[in-house]
Amino acid sequence: MVSSPEPLSSRGVGVARSPAHDAYPQVTVDAAGLVVSCSDSATTLLVGLRPGVPLADSAPGWLTDAHMAMIACLSATPEEGDLLKAARGPLGERSVRAFPGLVGGGSVRWWLVDDGDLCFVQAELDGERARVRLLQGISSELLSSLNIERCMEVTAQMAAQYLADAAVIVGVGSGRILPVTWATTGGPVRQRQIAVDAQQLPGLAEALAGFPPVPSRWIDPRLVPSWAIPEEFGDGPSRIGSVVVVPLPGHGLPAGAIVLLRRSEEAAFTPAEETFARLFAARAGAALSAARIYAEQSHITEVLMRDLLPPQLERVGGIDFSGRYKASTSTDRIGGDFYDVHPCDREDGEIFAVLGDVSGKGLEAAVLTGKIRNTLAALLPFAADHERVLTLLNSALMSSHHTRFATMALASASRVGSQVRLRLTSAGHPAPLIVRTDGRVEKADTSGTLIGALPDVRASTATVELEPGDTCLLYSDGITEAHGGPLGDRMFGEQRLQDVLAGCAGLPAQALTERVQMVATEWVGRGPKDDMALLAITAPRSAHLTAVDGHTRGRFTA
Repeated sequence: MVSSPEPLSSRGVGVARSPAHDAYPQVTVDAAGLVVSCSDSATTLLVGLRPGVPLADSAPGWLTDAHMAMIACLSATPEEGDLLKAARGPLGERSVRAFPGLVGGGSVRWWLVDDGDLCFVQAELDGERARVRLLQGISSELLSSLNIERCMEVTAQMAAQYLADAAVIVGVGSGRILPVTWATTGGPVRQRQIAVDAQQLPGLAEALAGFPPVPSRWIDPRLVPSWAIPEEFGDGPSRIGSVVVVPLPGHGLPAGAIVLLRRSEEAAFTPAEETFARLFAARAGAALSAARIYAEQSHITEVLMRDLLPPQLERVGGIDFSGRYKASTSTDRIGGDFYDVHPCDREDGEIFAVLGDVSGKGLEAAVLTGKIRNTLAALLPFAADHERVLTLLNSALMSSHHTRFATMALASASRVGSQVRLRLTSAGHPAPLIVRTDGRVEKADTSGTLIGALPDVRASTATVELEPGDTCLLYSDGITEAHGGPLGDRMFGEQRLQDVLAGCAGLPAQALTERVQMVATEWVGRGPKDDMALLAITAPRSAHLTAVDGHTRGRFTA
């Protein structure tokens, strides 16, 4: 058999190449077995093949038999899919497959493909499928964590396992101090922050800047600096046979670079392996970038919420305070309920406390809560006049773009001997409850209009004296309007709250708020709930004012 280098060679054959491609030898034969047409490559391959002569004169017997069997089935089987079955047999020293295709007039066109070509294509296809599965597994593993150190560790570990003998991940940072992760095949993973001179390793500075990688053949392994070689790798650059430096692309900004090292006895990186390394790096960079964005957002959130978290309220100006907050959902840390305690700079001044409830839940309510809190802090010089504070706050809310409103209860507390004198004002909020040591529960005689809903604010202020052991409780309607009970359809109600408070007579402020919150939470059970906020003001049983920090400011906004 005379070979033809182009049609039967593997050059130019890829996964997308079809057996019906014109580059392969082809011959068209009619129902009588006569050659209708043939390609030049087919005449070179089959000596004596030409139009008008019987196929049997130039083709091997297995191909002639396959054609006659196809013709015999053509009249008996109407479905073309039942006929298109490849034949296989020897052609000289090669094994060839013949793929049939029906043409007009009952003729059959045969394409002749070397088995070597098919094996090459199949191997390439299997390899590509394996690489796709590997990349899918790598992506799943990398995206399973939003911790930057963990992502770098997994990236280095998997790169050393699948791509090279060792992998070094160089992260991004400020200045020359960068996070670096080293890993070797089957070895440990090490991470440190070190001073990195990217110019020492060819291609590293460009990779960290996000530029495309340079081919590995351009990098001299002897130039790899000592810091870029894992301790377990061997005796320095003399053991390195090939180096690849690939950028880790991120979301808008580079996420770092990956350095792949192979030992001297191993083959150098092929172009296909370098391409696969770039695909690996793209997925690793996306995971690292996502982890970095998550870390930055978490840090920003933590900073912004730092002042919103509950403080340790104890004794301020000789008066005991206790505040508790429970969000409507377990995933929320802030919401529409809040309380603040503002000590006075003067020893004879009043401590200003407020508990409020903004309409709605979640982040939008929390935004307005923050605005109210800041406005109240700015209005502290007018804290002695509750109605003026409420009027100024109402004007600020009415002039904003918010359509939400708020209710709140204000309290000004001062120590008078062993007693605590309170001035209480409610603005559309449940009136504070007074718990006496003998178990009596009284409602403060105060009421008022909502804040942020009407142009004018009206409110009345009540004055209450707390004897030692007495407590005044400010609470949000998330307590009294909590639905629960045996069938989950009954409100907790003010009377049930008063009954609970009667059983808490004489308890310290912290114990009282803890008890009320626990009972209300148990009442709701697993049903839907609103934000719950409590602020207790208790006259201590001891008349001593030692260890009182009148300048410590307690604040909680939720």
